[in-house]
Amino acid sequence: MTSKLDQLRDMTTVVADTGDIDAIRRLKPVDCTTNPTLVLKAIGLPSHASLVDNAVTWGKSQSGSRDAVVAAVADRLAIAIGAELARIVPGKVSTEVDADLSFDTKASIAKAHEIIAGYDALGIDRDKILIKLASTWEGIRAAEVLQSEGINCNMTLIFSLAQAVACAEAKAFLISPFVGRILDWYVAKEGRQFEPEEDPGVISVRQIYAYYKTHGIDTVVMGASFRSVGEVEALAGCDRLTISPALLDELAADTGTLKRVLSPEAVTEKPAPFPSDEKAFRWAMNENAMATEKLAEGIRSFAKDLRSLRSLIAERLAS
Repeated sequence: MTSKLDQLRDMTTVVADTGDIDAIRRLKPVDCTTNPTLVLKAIGLPSHASLVDNAVTWGKSQSGSRDAVVAAVADRLAIAIGAELARIVPGKVSTEVDADLSFDTKASIAKAHEIIAGYDALGIDRDKILIKLASTWEGIRAAEVLQSEGINCNMTLIFSLAQAVACAEAKAFLISPFVGRILDWYVAKEGRQFEPEEDPGVISVRQIYAYYKTHGIDTVVMGASFRSVGEVEALAGCDRLTISPALLDELAADTGTLKRVLSPEAVTEKPAPFPSDEKAFRWAMNENAMATEKLAEGIRSFAKDLRSLRSLIAERLAS
């Protein structure tokens, strides 16, 4: 019998939401993605020990302030892990710009250039890499510049149509609308559980998908942040889905029938055009409490994990 994971692969590009090299070899996704949270988890794995040791050894030979060296080692480690992943998957690897640069367009562009240069030094072509940026107004403007330079971007922490439309106008290669985090907000707000068909996160991605397909937008829609296989199944047919190893394993073990839910042909109504200028963007975000709160929370969370990663590296450098 064909597993639901194999059925999903026939209709959607499957991306692994992990930095675990062993898991990626086993699950064989097309693409994979990293962020400070995943790198922080990955460096505790035996498979990454040599990468960590090499980055720390390099750091001990560098001059400059302690903070600068620690940050450089963190960047070097993330790129080293990403390079290993890029050699395994046939598609692309996303690497995140520091969350504390989410409101600084110029610094985000500079960091993206450093990431691309780091991959180039390891023999990884820029075509294999997606620069991951938070979908703030400033992050979207950084993506606009990078895309014009031929550097593809993955716009993360998307919780609203306003963000998705602005990213499309910036010609971002890919967006990552979050499903589970939207659900989390509504569960906490309303004090009840939601079935997949009424899941606010699922509905949000379907809305974005419909907008993109009916307006002829080429930007890839990649649903992210899943809490259950039910959410994944409710978005079967989406351009791409980035899924944790645990949920990928669950799909691989299920031989039931997986129905395609999303396809360009199935979208029957064309949503009205949504304005994408800065005033409209900021007002739409102001009016959407969930999107505003979850974007801020996501940036804080990634920044916290980045600080934890740097703290761990500082300890290794001092030992």
